[in-house]
Amino acid sequence: MNRVGIIGHGITPFSKDDQKIETVLLNSAKKLFKSNPEINRKDVDAVLVSTNNNSKYLSPVLSEMAGIQPNTSHTIESLCNSGTNSIVSAYSYIASGLADMVLVSGAERYDSPGQILEWDNSRGEYKHPIFWASIFAKSYKRKYGISDEQLAVVSVKNHKQAKKNPNALSNKTYSIEDVLNSKKLTDDLRLLDCSRPCTGSASIILGSEEKVNKLSEDPVWITGIGQKTISAGFVKNISFSSMESTKLAGQAALKMADKSIENIDVAEVHDAFSVCEPMALESLGFSKDGQGMHMLKELHETNNFKINPRGGLIGTGHPLGATGIAQTIEITQQLQSNAGNRQTKNPQAGLVHNMSAAATSSTVLILEK
Repeated sequence: MNRVGIIGHGITPFSKDDQKIETVLLNSAKKLFKSNPEINRKDVDAVLVSTNNNSKYLSPVLSEMAGIQPNTSHTIESLCNSGTNSIVSAYSYIASGLADMVLVSGAERYDSPGQILEWDNSRGEYKHPIFWASIFAKSYKRKYGISDEQLAVVSVKNHKQAKKNPNALSNKTYSIEDVLNSKKLTDDLRLLDCSRPCTGSASIILGSEEKVNKLSEDPVWITGIGQKTISAGFVKNISFSSMESTKLAGQAALKMADKSIENIDVAEVHDAFSVCEPMALESLGFSKDGQGMHMLKELHETNNFKINPRGGLIGTGHPLGATGIAQTIEITQQLQSNAGNRQTKNPQAGLVHNMSAAATSSTVLILEK
């Protein structure tokens, strides 16, 4: 099996701009090729597009606009998990020998229809993410005795860290009181507990070992992949205070990489809502069950950017199709010591956790220098 690594990447600032999805998609690809002029577009074997936008034929459209004529091109949609699913597909093409170099581009508009799962209409309003997140929050707080004040640390921490990220949607810092006083959306969630849909794009090029060694001076390798789908509907979750698909995907990725969670120096986890961050940390094994908030509080108070250094989804914004790719770019930059003033200390291995809906489907990637 071919070794697969990351050759280059490009990302746009996340915003509320009203642009056509084709334009948004192209912008990060243009940035990628501009910052990696040694890449010959004729050598790109496949173009994969990650989006939940209803626009058609986006992968061939992007290929034409970017000046690429790939052997393979298609679009991948899996709600919030689309980005890492696309990276896994690109990895598979290269590892199997079907391609040597694959461009993966993800994009979304602020008004993406992918925010709502229309499949089960019997759920009524409960098709909206805020409701499953509220159930998670109520269940998690009740089981472990977590207060609203404690949970608010997630938002405070991630907005603080997003302040260091020039591509983040948020450029503000908030206090615990600000979070608690923000608009109440449900009994258990307030506005500042939530990530925000936005317009944004991220692109990454993966390559075979030969291509990576030829084109990258500071290679980063994908050494572990784990994926697990439990269901589509959130009522099939084993628990509303943990993430089973995340636990299983994390175990598979670490096993493939021959690593333990203690070997992971920096991680991007899918904090679509504040409660998701401690739940993900516990399910991945970074902390014991019920202890995720203690870990996050300590990281926040010591200005340790180990978890969600770019500001997470809450601080950075959540353009669904771009999120998993943006997370992977962040870990790549961290491993290359190229993350500016949010850089963690000499990381050797990083983790990306990207999930869909109520953690009914999860992907975990392990990246190493």
